[in-house]
Amino acid sequence: MQAALANPLPSWTLGDIVVHRVDEVPLPPETGAWLLPDARPEVVTGQDWLYPHFADRDGVLRADSHSFAFVVDGLRVLVDTGIGNGKERANPAWHNLHTPYLERLTAAGFAPDSVDLVILTHLHADHVGWNTRDLNGVWVPTFPHARYVTSRAEREFWAGYDMDEARRQMFRDSVIPVEQAGLLHLVDVPAEGAELAPGLRLVPTPGHTPGHVAVELTSQGERALITGDCIHHPVQLAHPGIGACVDIDPGQSEASRRTLLRSVADTDTLVLGTHFAPPTAGRVITHGDAYRLLPVPAA
Repeated sequence: MQAALANPLPSWTLGDIVVHRVDEVPLPPETGAWLLPDARPEVVTGQDWLYPHFADRDGVLRADSHSFAFVVDGLRVLVDTGIGNGKERANPAWHNLHTPYLERLTAAGFAPDSVDLVILTHLHADHVGWNTRDLNGVWVPTFPHARYVTSRAEREFWAGYDMDEARRQMFRDSVIPVEQAGLLHLVDVPAEGAELAPGLRLVPTPGHTPGHVAVELTSQGERALITGDCIHHPVQLAHPGIGACVDIDPGQSEASRRTLLRSVADTDTLVLGTHFAPPTAGRVITHGDAYRLLPVPAA
């Protein structure tokens, strides 16, 4: 069992697993309108349950950047690594951040040298940023003893993609240094998923990107699912057809989202949203002809 933390982070207990949310930064109010353009204010305000946690009374969506950290089968695991510090980014909200993310991660008992496994749900700038840190002007792996894992389909897609300069920069500072260090491991993720360890499984959720995965945790009969960007915001539970402006395949993204929601609806599965504002987690329940999130506050 993990020792009690001197400075505990928000967490949820799932059987023997304690899942910590490691906060990086709240995303600015304009993020929602840009990312989910069909989530217009009148659509958002039509779902009273989104207030006060996930939207304000004017229909402005709230979103966060954070990671999840936990221990499973003796492995110290981090899911997604946020935006990162000091990164050159085209998005002003992501450019040259200076947050105490690593201090928070360490406070949770996951010092960078102790992390065994980093799972990347996909290779977007706001999910790979802390893959690396600046050491004397050189980008080096933040987690030098970890195996960084993403799906083979994901890495192979971007290898053949005609990237703009902003995306090339992201790969140069946050993906390629990990590859050059021999730490990036590609996993085939079939339709039934891929088990990384007992109680830890990658679930294919393509569409946002071709190799996107969600992360399933199971312990003592309890189940949790980390969404990645298959679901960006709880408004998509009420309107699964709302997609992100950066979805590579919007139709496939919607299909994956609907499949995921059907699999967890009206069950005890704890859903942990990779960009959900606090309280971040909840259970999906049927609501009219779609769904809503019943929040489960962190300890």
